[in-house]
Amino acid sequence: MGNEKIARVRARPVVVPMARPLRTASGAVADAPLVLFDLVTSGGVTGRSYIFAYDAALLPALVSVADGIAESLTGRSVAPARRMWELQDRFRLPGMQGLVGMVVSGIEMALWDALGHLTAKPVATLLGGEPVPLRAYDSYGMAEPGQELKDSVDAGFRGVKIKLGYPDARRDVEVVSRVREIIGPEVALMVDYNQSLTPQEARRRIDSLREFDLYWIEEPVPAEDLAGHAYVRRTTGAMIQTGENWWFPEGCRAAIAAGACDFAMFDLMKIGGFTGWTLAAGQAGAASLPVSSHLFVEASAHAMAVTPSPGWVEYLDLAGPVVREPCRPVDGHITPKGPGLGITWDEDAIERLSP
Repeated sequence: MGNEKIARVRARPVVVPMARPLRTASGAVADAPLVLFDLVTSGGVTGRSYIFAYDAALLPALVSVADGIAESLTGRSVAPARRMWELQDRFRLPGMQGLVGMVVSGIEMALWDALGHLTAKPVATLLGGEPVPLRAYDSYGMAEPGQELKDSVDAGFRGVKIKLGYPDARRDVEVVSRVREIIGPEVALMVDYNQSLTPQEARRRIDSLREFDLYWIEEPVPAEDLAGHAYVRRTTGAMIQTGENWWFPEGCRAAIAAGACDFAMFDLMKIGGFTGWTLAAGQAGAASLPVSSHLFVEASAHAMAVTPSPGWVEYLDLAGPVVREPCRPVDGHITPKGPGLGITWDEDAIERLSP
């Protein structure tokens, strides 16, 4: 293992149909455009990971960036944090936010997966934790509340998240009222505005939802508007969740300094893979902010297992159709799988779903 080097990195685009299309106030996602990473070592071990492009138009650019970075990794050791610091230094001038940061984080996750296979251990164990069951919430888009929500509760989920931000604010109230009626008073109900409101409108809408005992209000205003989040938090008394659009641990630090939230939500692709996550999680723990995950359920479960102030794992399956053994909840909990991240590709599905 000590002599194991990176032999090659391959990035492949796929467009995966979502079993539950995601409609939000900021746009709809019917398919999941993903970039799949295969990092092969000199001994023939493969580390796997994936990132989410949000828009299929970005897939060619992401693959091109990955191909360019891959050349500089050949012959380097399988050391995820070390490679991450080197790539951050390399891209210091252009900056890491955006496509470069997404690709670098994807490669970092694939390095951890390779290291897990080399040691025959789950990434959670390599990070100092263990693969324990973690509470998860079921994540929904904007849709007519119905039987699916009841199915989530019957499956053991003790938390459900829905999207809000309808053109008519009264529709928000109608939907939340119906969802609360379906899931009952004991299930945590989270709502996500997907950055769609002004601070003033957010305050008005949140006031109209007080009776429904909402667990958190997620990204009521644009993610970069930390002052706006702080204003909504201060003037409504609501529990504010944000963080899925923080770039690297610096984003977490800025939000804490601004008093922008009561909860933190990390996205492995934007926070800087496991290396960035662990640094940001230390900051959140010191600030008494519970941390939840955003997407990437297979990898996020490993990160959550070593988070000092763990909240919830988001269950929203993006890659299930191209993974041989998808990460599924059991009684409302997600357990990290191994070795590595527990990901093995379904190559037939990948060939079928390649654009």
